[in-house]
Amino acid sequence: MLKKSKLKILDSLVKDNRQKNLKFRYPLLDDAFSNNDLIEGIKVIISGQLTMATKTKEFEKKFSKKIGAKYAVMVNSGSSANLLATFAACNPLRKNKFKTGDEAIIPSLCWPTSLWPLVQAGLKPRFVDVNPSTLNVDAKDLIKKISSKTKVILLIHVLGNSTQVDLIKKIAKKKKIILIEDTCESLGATYKKKFLGTFGDFGTFSFYYSHQISSGEGGMVVCNSYEDYQLLLTMRAHGWSRDLKLHKNIEKHYPNLDKRFIFVNSGFNLRPTDISASIGNSQFKRLDQFIKVRKQNRIKIIKALKNSSKWNNQYEFLSIDKNVNPSFFGFPIIIKEKYKKLKKKLLKKLENLGIESRPIISGNFLNQPAAKLFKFNQKPKDFPNSQIIEERGFFIGLHAKPINSKNLKFLVESLLSISNLKY
Repeated sequence: MLKKSKLKILDSLVKDNRQKNLKFRYPLLDDAFSNNDLIEGIKVIISGQLTMATKTKEFEKKFSKKIGAKYAVMVNSGSSANLLATFAACNPLRKNKFKTGDEAIIPSLCWPTSLWPLVQAGLKPRFVDVNPSTLNVDAKDLIKKISSKTKVILLIHVLGNSTQVDLIKKIAKKKKIILIEDTCESLGATYKKKFLGTFGDFGTFSFYYSHQISSGEGGMVVCNSYEDYQLLLTMRAHGWSRDLKLHKNIEKHYPNLDKRFIFVNSGFNLRPTDISASIGNSQFKRLDQFIKVRKQNRIKIIKALKNSSKWNNQYEFLSIDKNVNPSFFGFPIIIKEKYKKLKKKLLKKLENLGIESRPIISGNFLNQPAAKLFKFNQKPKDFPNSQIIEERGFFIGLHAKPINSKNLKFLVESLLSISNLKY
């Protein structure tokens, strides 16, 4: 344990060396880390135990307990979480597994590393469109797209919102379809009081810098099956058998091998560091507070926009199902049809004013060059709602600190300036 005097010195060093985002007056994320978050990371550095160890296990236990999953496995990113969950789902040791050539359903509004693990594992992606009001798939529409070839559903909970995940789970269970929930953008959100990420076989989360909580880089996979948990642990670290109960007697069958270095499965190196785990754990304690403040900020922004004398229905905002208790980190905006040709000019003006923005995920992924490279047999035009989101959508930050009146006024006036732009 560090003495109080040393902690005061660390606190002083952190305060003196904090770097602010000076490029943007209103960035996507306003100063993610508290001094205490960084001090927790520094403590790990001083200890000399930088690689995955007790801090990682501590974070995993607290995470699984909080969201109601039996097991949690931390990895080095949300992308790695998707990769690990996908390859665990097709592992030879798993009873219900997919095989090469099977079909996987995935929303056309997706991030690359939600999609690529499916392709890399030999699945054929079948894209489905989303609802432009919720940014998520329509559950009933997705269910209609299920065929005899469907063995995996990769469900993405977009920007803190969700579809009727219970309906999808029910059908998936009935048809023995593997359900993976990409919850990288929705940590802390619930559907019917159950945390997103805990409905499927696997749930994945991201702790990237701009998300609900951050460990700099980092992610988590959760599951409720002990066998899946052991698979995730094995495959996270090279396919190693070390310290795993599932393989505790393996050395008896291989007496000529060094029992410290027995590899029983395929694997990756997706391990996090104890540094990122300690920072993530520190932030995780404040997750509920972050969620509360971001909700309040969202309400204030929408109310201020609609109460402005310059409001002329220029924008549409996210619609939330009554059963969803959302968890935001961004403020998605859809420009109304009559203003859509002004989008580029608006985003350029916002940037010049110091307001950072970005696309909603990667838009309609069928428009991306990589989609053309892999010759998916579906066309962008088949997904009109994802096209609407790509052509008219963007999002700005939703900060975890209360927005002050000065910044609120600045934000509202900047957004409503779209009416003064010329085609």
